[in-house]
Amino acid sequence: MELTNNAKRMLRAMRADPERTWDLDAILEATDWSDQAHVAGAGGGLDEAGMVVISEQRTNLWSLGPEGEAAAESGLLEARVWEWLSARDEGSRGMRDLQASEAASKQEAGISVGLLKDVGVPLVNGSFSVPGNTAAIEATIEMRTEFISALEAGSIAEADLDGGLLDHFRGRKGLVDSEERVARTWRLTARGIAIDDEELEEILHVAEITPDLLQGEEWRTADFKPYDVDLPAPTPVGGRAHPMQALIERIRAIFLEMGFSEIDGDFVQSAGWNMDALFIPQDHPAREMQDTFYLDEPESIELAAERVAQWADVHESGGGTGSTGWGSGFSEETAGKGLLRTHTTVNTIRYLADKPNEPCRVFGIGRVFRKESIDRTHLPEFHQIEGIIMEPEASLPMLVTTLKTFYEKMGYPEVRVRPAYFPYTEPSMEVEVKWRGEWLELGGSGIFRPEVTEPLGCKWPVCAWGMGLERLAMLVLGLDDIRQLYLSELDWLSRQPIL
Repeated sequence: MELTNNAKRMLRAMRADPERTWDLDAILEATDWSDQAHVAGAGGGLDEAGMVVISEQRTNLWSLGPEGEAAAESGLLEARVWEWLSARDEGSRGMRDLQASEAASKQEAGISVGLLKDVGVPLVNGSFSVPGNTAAIEATIEMRTEFISALEAGSIAEADLDGGLLDHFRGRKGLVDSEERVARTWRLTARGIAIDDEELEEILHVAEITPDLLQGEEWRTADFKPYDVDLPAPTPVGGRAHPMQALIERIRAIFLEMGFSEIDGDFVQSAGWNMDALFIPQDHPAREMQDTFYLDEPESIELAAERVAQWADVHESGGGTGSTGWGSGFSEETAGKGLLRTHTTVNTIRYLADKPNEPCRVFGIGRVFRKESIDRTHLPEFHQIEGIIMEPEASLPMLVTTLKTFYEKMGYPEVRVRPAYFPYTEPSMEVEVKWRGEWLELGGSGIFRPEVTEPLGCKWPVCAWGMGLERLAMLVLGLDDIRQLYLSELDWLSRQPIL
């Protein structure tokens, strides 16, 4: 293998101390180079020729992102709002008081609700409830502030940071950024040591013939790079995320920014959790084979007897919810059938069943399955965006405001809702956005019925919504055929906007 001039120079420099392990600074000094790209290129060529061995040590470094730099200058949002709360008496700690103050902007005031709840200051009846003992709250805010201050001084290796605080700030958009640093060292092999000095003489390599070159005599002994004039010129195309994945990340970032936490669940579920828990009657058309993928393995899934009894009571007579139920018999065998989930609402229902007494704001983005005929608007496998809010103040206006805020952040400020019917919410609404002068329906929403929440043990109202991701993607990308999202057409993909 023929060595480049840079490789020869680097090898000559290292042969001056053949037993040494050379780092970047030492090689730059010995070769009189100022650009580390020379070392990387020459070192790679020598490694390929078997004349040096390269060792790498990778370190993940964390620094402040744009929002983190702003927080370092003006203080973390929760710290500013907590300082404002600490200076107020109990009667002037309301949400409206905060929005009218200089402690936070109107947008920040909404975000601060989730941040303060996380440290132990919930919003109760429109007013922040400050406990008698605030030591834990102040300690948490102080640790977070010190974490940001430490990163203000410069990048810090991940191993030197508190893992819990890093996980917290990683879930908040724009506060921290990571960068992987690679430290390389080079060491001569026996082949590199044994090479003849005459083979390390540098010669002129010519890649472009210029008038200045021809005026001298060096070109007569130069090495000319060959060219194949018949080769087509490549069209450079940069790598990027698939539009669907980019949209998922954009949606995820918006909900995290709004103070929500993300949840997920299994594709395989029982009919009980997928339908019975949502008060969908067992003779509902959605349960038939034309809509649902029932499984041969597992054909049935074991359910807790107590849970099945609760569902049966609610379906048959309403249980203790004040409802009359569906007035028909309930089949435990039907409830235990295995299936592929038909919606991601099953994730939120199971989350509520596990934590019925904990206020929450959660969302999920996941695949669902229905036996649909494939056409320009339908697929048998697609994605849903699901979310719930459960807390004492949860209400229909809160749900409408949340959805309008989400779509506004997505770039669609004109949003409206209209009455609808869903078996498991009351009241129920369909959400529409205005696009190209027309109103388009993008999802359903409402307040979970008592028949859904009371058997789970929930004591507060639950706002819920669900929307199709593919339909939203068609809106964002201006598509008329949903199948276009999953065709492997590199030309079309390369022309899509970066979301």
